Amino acid sequence: MRPQSKEEIRELIWRRMERERVARFPGTRGRIPNFVGAERAALQLQALRIWKQARVIKVNPDAPQLPVRRMALREGKIVYMPVPRLREKACFLQLDPALLGAHLAQAASIKGADRFGRPVTLEELRPLDLIICGSVAVNVRGARVGKGGGYSDLEYALLTARGVVSSATPILTTIHSLQLLHEAIEMRVHDIPVDWVVTPEGATKLPIHYPRPKGIVWELLAAEKIEAVPVLKTLLGSR
Repeated sequence: MRPQSKEEIRELIWRRMERERVARFPGTRGRIPNFVGAERAALQLQALRIWKQARVIKVNPDAPQLPVRRMALREGKIVYMPVPRLREKACFLQLDPALLGAHLAQAASIKGADRFGRPVTLEELRPLDLIICGSVAVNVRGARVGKGGGYSDLEYALLTARGVVSSATPILTTIHSLQLLHEAIEMRVHDIPVDWVVTPEGATKLPIHYPRPKGIVWELLAAEKIEAVPVLKTLLGSR
């Protein structure tokens, strides 16, 4: 079977979620789609050993993972959220429950993290125990489709280059069951696969079929992307 392109998969999922009325604010197209049951999906994490043992995690800033961020902070985990599009030199926001006080719940949102989180550079990051990413779709072999900007893949590459993640760091995504596919999906050398899929119905450990990126694949980065991401400009200049 021909692997479907990521553009085809995005259109398939966005239409499916709209048709089945499982999408919710702020919508589907052009984003990691929020879905009915995102809170229940987050609660499914509590039974997983990788969640229980994690003390420092990275979570994407998208709407469907808001319940995950809130739960992590309530449980005392340090959360790193990437700055949208990595547009700042301090390209992550550190959310430390010990420092948030009464602002803990607010800090889990994008606006709250920007207000109450501490901007940190790549060099200031602590080693991560778990990565949680948003997805438009994932198939049963662990191939992932994001919203098209490539930032989750780039963030992983930067974290790998920094040495705060390894090939053993679990990568997990929370999605609606309609976003889990059996169809083949094309995977490129810079694309991150996922190890765990968590839906409102439960968690599934996926078999390992794809290698992870070993760092930044410079030859695949457009000059415009390097120019727009300060940390990339810095790293390129130091090569």
